[in-house]
Amino acid sequence: MIIGLTGSIASGKSTVSQMLKELGFPVVDADLVARQVVEPGTETLNSIKQAFGPEVIRADGSMDREKVGAIIFNDPASRKKLNDIIHPAIRREMLRQRQAFLAGGHETVIMDIPLLFESKLQHMVDKILVVSVSEQEQLKRLMERNGLAEQEAKARIASQLPMSIKEDGADEVLDNNGSIDDTKRQLMRILDKWQTHP
Repeated sequence: MIIGLTGSIASGKSTVSQMLKELGFPVVDADLVARQVVEPGTETLNSIKQAFGPEVIRADGSMDREKVGAIIFNDPASRKKLNDIIHPAIRREMLRQRQAFLAGGHETVIMDIPLLFESKLQHMVDKILVVSVSEQEQLKRLMERNGLAEQEAKARIASQLPMSIKEDGADEVLDNNGSIDDTKRQLMRILDKWQTHP
């Protein structure tokens, strides 16, 4: 079974991902893969260099994220060009890791994909688990975690799909407003249910 784990900014998805790792589940982490595919020497980084010029590569061979960010910031065409290079590479690498875990004998693989719905990647998973928090809790956690003013935090939250839409698309919703122990209890119940009745 392939479980898609997602949530919204500051909903606690990373905490749940860590719990799953501690329970021994292999996790394919989309954010980590996004960094891996542009490491020095990769085909993807070479394509970025060809598309945007050698100045977007640092002396150590890594991608200069600030320069790339500045190029795509106000230019939708450049942003699309970058996404067209990076997104397929991320998807290929995620599928490669997923296959490697399955080939290694794992029956359940977790795909930790923050933008699962936004990127329309539901087809990559069998079940979707959404980690959810109330808007007040989300705002409070984001302001505390990132040291943001309320307006900035609200703008970041607004840039993602509303939590209600993600909840509607989920097979199970994990309510992460309570304690860590409460979250873990819910997680165990959901896993137990899915493994008994896939």
